[in-house]
Amino acid sequence: MKEAYLKIEGWVQRVGFRRWVIAQARDIGGLSGWVRNIEDGSVEIMMLGEETAINEMVKRCYSGPLFARVDNVAFMVKSEVSFLPPIQQGRFICL
Repeated sequence: MKEAYLKIEGWVQRVGFRRWVIAQARDIGGLSGWVRNIEDGSVEIMMLGEETAINEMVKRCYSGPLFARVDNVAFMVKSEVSFLPPIQQGRFICL
């Protein structure tokens, strides 16, 4: 199992990006995690799954839903001392 923490920048809020991420996770299968809006206008995604599933989700995040404009997909480093919510195995949720 691999873990990925992404920050998606661009026009990604108020376009259904979080709901789209959850639908994509279900479509891909085998992913657990969460997605949330950040005050700076970006979206964060934390996910856990097999490498192929994570790679597919990252690939899809470069385009996003229909009305989104993705300018950047950045891989973030998760710190051991963090206030990030834990991943609930078998669930992909919107925070």
